[in-house]
Amino acid sequence: MNPTKTKTARNTPVFAFRAFALIVGAAVWAYGSIAAAQEKGEANQSTADKSRRVSEPRGLINYLGRRIASPMGYQHMDWLSRPERIQEENPQEMLDQLKLKDGMVVCDLGSGDGYHTLQMAPKVGPTGKVIAVDIQPQMLQELSRRMAANKIGNIDTILGDLWDPKLQAESIDLVLMVDVYHEFSHPVQMLSAIRKALKPTGRIALVEFRAEDPTVLIRPEHKMSKAQILKEYKANGFRVASEYDKLPWQHLMFMEKDDTK
Repeated sequence: MNPTKTKTARNTPVFAFRAFALIVGAAVWAYGSIAAAQEKGEANQSTADKSRRVSEPRGLINYLGRRIASPMGYQHMDWLSRPERIQEENPQEMLDQLKLKDGMVVCDLGSGDGYHTLQMAPKVGPTGKVIAVDIQPQMLQELSRRMAANKIGNIDTILGDLWDPKLQAESIDLVLMVDVYHEFSHPVQMLSAIRKALKPTGRIALVEFRAEDPTVLIRPEHKMSKAQILKEYKANGFRVASEYDKLPWQHLMFMEKDDTK
């Protein structure tokens, strides 16, 4: 019998077992390291999410005696282009009252699918800009599709927050809000952000269905009276610059900063 061969044969299972144990140990260590890193990442993400939630201002249900309406979802965007809108709102007359000029920077806040945005773009010319802000990406996606189809290049889109339209300071000549302000769950924060975004001579063009008129066939929470509008805007540092009362169903009120407050 060859002793060398016998010794090798006897030690082979031991060696293989030790090698297998080392491989298993390394795998367990690696898995543990990956799991620990993953848990740390999840913990960091959770901390970031919690921090963001803490920093988010709390939305309101009522504001200065008015019940805040729920926003219309993108699933109903076809309502924005309903044929009856021309008769009920006369959007062309409303746009004419904005007195848009070449080079102006205007914001369509709560733009939806761009019903008004697309009409304003040619009025401010190639040196002007329309900034469309909405909180629903699906609305802005539809607007972007229409921009491409109509080859319009002077519109920027912004996905805003409920409390922040994300506009640059003192950059806007006019902020148009058509039947959207009454849906703001954070009216104080939004008006503060708009005020900062307006140029010194900038204005808000506020369009809301008339609550004083029972013939305006819109749900009560989606209408506003002049008295309520004045109450809320005065409380947030604005005053009436001018008004237009000839639209079929809506108030059109121009607001400017009131620096005396």
